[in-house]
Parts: sequence; C-alpha cells; structure tokens
Amino acid sequence: MKYIVKQIMEPDYGCEERPDGYIAMDRVILRDGDGQEISMEIPDKELYDKDINEGDWVFFDRDNQIYKDV
Repeated sequence: MKYIVKQIMEPDYGCEERPDGYIAMDRVILRDGDGQEISMEIPDKELYDKDINEGDWVFFDRDNQIYKDV
C-alpha cells in the first residue's frame, strides 16, 4: 500500500544533550489512498538518507522499511 507523507515532526530537545548512541526519531503522519491516516516513528537519518519529505509518496516492504515511491 502506498501512503502520502502528510507531516514530519522532528523532536525538540531544547538545550538538553542527547545521550550517546541515541537515534533521533521523527513522528510521521501518513495518509493512504482511502484517506485513512496513520502515525509512525521513523529514524530521522533514514528519512534524510532516502530523501523522504512531506508530500512524497512512500511504501513499506515486508520488513517494514520505508521507501520513496518513484
């Protein structure tokens, strides 16, 4: 199933330091073709590395890895 990325919310840490080994997770709001919305947490680095942005269409593989629909 394909989803459109409606919103990506990055965490706000203020002036607090993140612990060593911490993986920043973004909350991503996705909408399917029927208009149903879901919310998932996805590593910020993964979204950046795969160039996934708001307005992009994405899908998930069997291992629940997100990919940009080209």
